Amino acid sequence: MEEQSYKKHAKFVPMFHGVLFGLIVFAFVISLVRLVRRFGDVNRNTLILLVIITFAMLLQFFFSRVFAMKVQDRAIRAEENFRHFVLTGKPLDHRLNLKQIVGLRFASDGEFADLARKAADENLSMDDIKKSVKHWRPDYDRA
Repeated sequence: MEEQSYKKHAKFVPMFHGVLFGLIVFAFVISLVRLVRRFGDVNRNTLILLVIITFAMLLQFFFSRVFAMKVQDRAIRAEENFRHFVLTGKPLDHRLNLKQIVGLRFASDGEFADLARKAADENLSMDDIKKSVKHWRPDYDRA
């Protein structure tokens, strides 16, 4: 696997994010065009059904990603809270929001506790936290 860093840590799956999404959008647009052009036809029920199905596919594509990310974020919050407890004997600061905790997951153990404290005290954004990481801890198992 390629080494992760701030510049190269986003997960992009070409067949999912590019090809599948493109095919679904293409099918939806074509079904809408056909429905508009033939709305007066007798077979418009079939065209309406095709628009509904392709729209449902768009919703399913979107929500399959949202739900996976939500579960992953919950797991990250629990893991990072546990890691902070193991390193310091205390839970994470309650002022940290989920996005900040997600940003902290890339910090090495040596800098994690200090960066967590700084993030809470200065209300750093997730992006600022990631940019502050000196020793990147890769995460190759994300959804």
